[in-house]
Amino acid sequence: MDVNIDRELLMQVARSSLHTKLAPALAEQLTSIVVDAVLTIQREGKQIDLFMVEIMSMLHKTAADTKLIKGLVLDHGARHPGMLKYQDNCHILICNVSLEYEKTELNSGFFYASPEEREKMVQAERRFVQERVEKIIAFKESVCTDEKSGFVVINQKGIDPQALDLLCRAGIVALRRAKRRNMERLALACGGYAVNSVDDLEPECLGYAGKVYETVLGEDKYTFVEDVTNPFSCTVLIKGPNAHTVAQIKDAVRDGLRAVKNTIEDGTALPRRRCRVLALGQADGVQEDRERQDPPRCRGLCPGPADHPQDACRQLGL
Repeated sequence: MDVNIDRELLMQVARSSLHTKLAPALAEQLTSIVVDAVLTIQREGKQIDLFMVEIMSMLHKTAADTKLIKGLVLDHGARHPGMLKYQDNCHILICNVSLEYEKTELNSGFFYASPEEREKMVQAERRFVQERVEKIIAFKESVCTDEKSGFVVINQKGIDPQALDLLCRAGIVALRRAKRRNMERLALACGGYAVNSVDDLEPECLGYAGKVYETVLGEDKYTFVEDVTNPFSCTVLIKGPNAHTVAQIKDAVRDGLRAVKNTIEDGTALPRRRCRVLALGQADGVQEDRERQDPPRCRGLCPGPADHPQDACRQLGL
């Protein structure tokens, strides 16, 4: 049936989906998380892309600690031990630029006759990467005029140790080898856009986050990008004491996200089977025929509409 799409209806749809897979208390908690996640990524005039909801899991604490982060959680941290673990008022540069020396695709050989020539060859190889790093550092100094501002580089390609050391000395936090999907999510969550070259960098390409910090859990590192303005991407951070609990919650959340997405796009909802039976039972003449035809024992096993709560038909599902 056609319905008026509002938050209350979406809550009922998500609740119907989650209650089929999780305990009632946990399902109620995740209902608002699922609805808010879909509403966050919804953009007027565009199809809802559930890939913009990052589902991140951590074997930590209990399932009740699962939460929605209107930002992004990356499953890795900075690769230099001297980089800051917490920054406020961060400018975020999203780039797909190689900051490491790469071998040529063609087979080639270079020969030298003395140690001095070899040193010159090494410096020439490093100069190519160093010039790119220096451009990023100069761009950071032109943008971050306030000492309280931070600067974060999230790169899809690699960053070698020498480049990481230069960035660390300039007060820049750098993350390398980010997932391609996370590059899309970062642009939607923080603003700005991904760049493929460090030439002619402009402030418009930068995103912004109120805080960026790193969390260490055992041998794993997680980077949180939070306090973003008007995000169109988010992260559902699932926590649990064991892998089975996390997998169960993850499966339920995915189903809930699809149910809410389908309801928004279709503009219709299908009541539960019990609701349809109750609606038919309340039609004119049905109650009289039932009382006349059903034996007393059958009426006792199948109570009529009067025996159900008034809001029994309000639970909707797909």
